[in-house]
Amino acid sequence: MNDTLETTSSGLDTAKLLGAIVLMIAGIFAYYWYSSQSEILRTGYVIIGLVLALLLAWQTRLGHSTWVFIQSSRNEVRKMVWPTREETFQTTIAVLVVVVFTGILMWLLDIFLFWALHGLTGQGG
Repeated sequence: MNDTLETTSSGLDTAKLLGAIVLMIAGIFAYYWYSSQSEILRTGYVIIGLVLALLLAWQTRLGHSTWVFIQSSRNEVRKMVWPTREETFQTTIAVLVVVVFTGILMWLLDIFLFWALHGLTGQGG
């Protein structure tokens, strides 16, 4: 009995999600269909279609689980310890120094390999 309830619920969820997609497409379609109307009104059609689609999608199991995930993600972001301005500056300087140092090493390696290739084959500048 419980399995049929879940199947029905998931079938209804699928219908709701398809309805949400239809609402989004309808908003976009209305934007282009009513091209003679003002830009603000046409943009309103898209926004209304999007809001209605989100409200319909939110009523599904997938919508509820997505909303729970968003809320838990926001809570986790609030727990993060962000670096201070000084730590960010020091890290940026360290990265720049390492990049310049690596660039110089790669340039020297390129010169050495070019010199070695020229010595072995006699070709090159």
